[in-house]
Amino acid sequence: MKIFLSLVHIVLSVLLMVVVLLQQRKQGGFGGAFGGGTQADVKQWQRFTGMTKLTIVLATLFMATSILLVLM
Repeated sequence: MKIFLSLVHIVLSVLLMVVVLLQQRKQGGFGGAFGGGTQADVKQWQRFTGMTKLTIVLATLFMATSILLVLM
């Protein structure tokens, strides 16, 4: 089980790197990271692009496999 989870973790890490590198650059830079962005609302998920949604899902799965591997 640990070997299978390790392989899934490696595949997720490579996919996450590829998806992050394929995303288009935003004009804002670091402005949104320090409070310069707009207020988040309930429908924020609908405004995300497909690549952003894929990045969020892959990052969540990557964190979950990381935690599971540490606990094993």
